[in-house]
Amino acid sequence: MVFSLFGILGLVVVFILSGLKVVKEYERGVKFTFGKYVGIMKPGLRIVVPVIQTWRRVDIRVKVIDVPDQDSITRDNVSLKVNAVLYYKVVDSQKVILEVEDFNYAVSQLAQTTMRDVIGEVSLDELLSQRDSVSKRIREIVDKATDPWGIKVNSVELKHVELPEQLKRTIGKEAEAEREKRAVIIKAGGEVIAATDMAKAAKTLASAPGALHLRTLQTLNDLSSDKSNTVVLGLPLEILRAFEGKKK
Repeated sequence: MVFSLFGILGLVVVFILSGLKVVKEYERGVKFTFGKYVGIMKPGLRIVVPVIQTWRRVDIRVKVIDVPDQDSITRDNVSLKVNAVLYYKVVDSQKVILEVEDFNYAVSQLAQTTMRDVIGEVSLDELLSQRDSVSKRIREIVDKATDPWGIKVNSVELKHVELPEQLKRTIGKEAEAEREKRAVIIKAGGEVIAATDMAKAAKTLASAPGALHLRTLQTLNDLSSDKSNTVVLGLPLEILRAFEGKKK
């Protein structure tokens, strides 16, 4: 009789202990009684009656989904591969269990199809130059579609756009041509400035008596420090005119 009493007490203790559940701070528990939803279990030590009740653990921290490479076609019929990363968070633990079977897989598939659709609405130039706006458009569509599931999409970031090799070479040639164009424009502008400065210098030397002679002497001084054996000397017109004056 005594042993049977201890046995019953032991079974009761095991039964109670098996119903104790710990819900962590970053989790919520969705509780069911005979398969019917009865409430949300908050963080702490909670009791779930074995056999009668069951529960599902839900992580409410921000989750990251790596959206794999998607073969997409832009509005101007350019085939490319695009991948992205998506950040989302569970905001309603009840809906995320009751409304969708596997919410993580569902969000991933929705992000893939949405990304292909949005890329098909933009041209290649828009995709490359307005990546932030494309990412924002994808986030808005996925966020709206996942609202009934109790999910909030925080952000979507396009990580990489893989272009065909032939298109890469074409873009490279265009970039090189653009750089050469800018170089020619800059060089032409420099030559215009140099010509203007030279014209101003020539006008100044011509208007000041003896200025050209002083400039010649300065040039000779600069040449004296050169190790070259050949020196080409140009006489200023002022010196020649001085000789002409003596002849007269």
